[in-house]
Amino acid sequence: MQMRDTKPGGGETGYWTWHMVAGVVMVALLGLHMTTMHLGGQTGLFVAHPAEQAVSPANSQARDASLALTVGYVLLLGFGLYHGLFGLRTMLLELTLRPAAEQALTVALIVVGLALLGFGSWAAFAAHKAASGLAAPAAVYVGG
Repeated sequence: MQMRDTKPGGGETGYWTWHMVAGVVMVALLGLHMTTMHLGGQTGLFVAHPAEQAVSPANSQARDASLALTVGYVLLLGFGLYHGLFGLRTMLLELTLRPAAEQALTVALIVVGLALLGFGSWAAFAAHKAASGLAAPAAVYVGG
């Protein structure tokens, strides 16, 4: 079995530290998200129209128009992807793969993570532009 680099501040230890930091940041961002989405009416946080539910189209559009919240969503996505994909990588490396397979797995997860981050960022900023009136909003089905 091959030993991994575990020097302080480098190698796997450095990535593991970022994994833990990402988890802590996610707890804070998810706490804010859950407070906004489920207690918005009671707390008044990020609720443009208090008479409506926090998840109403008007309140959702008001949050989308906020650049700070859009950046927050992208940060939550980025930290969540890193935390989840690094955890998945760690579990898969427990299979004691060959070094070439470990490298291919790492590269594949990086590519998937960057693609998902790019798509999610594009979607968040497109919603921000539409809500801010910077672009014509796409047709949205609000069915019942």
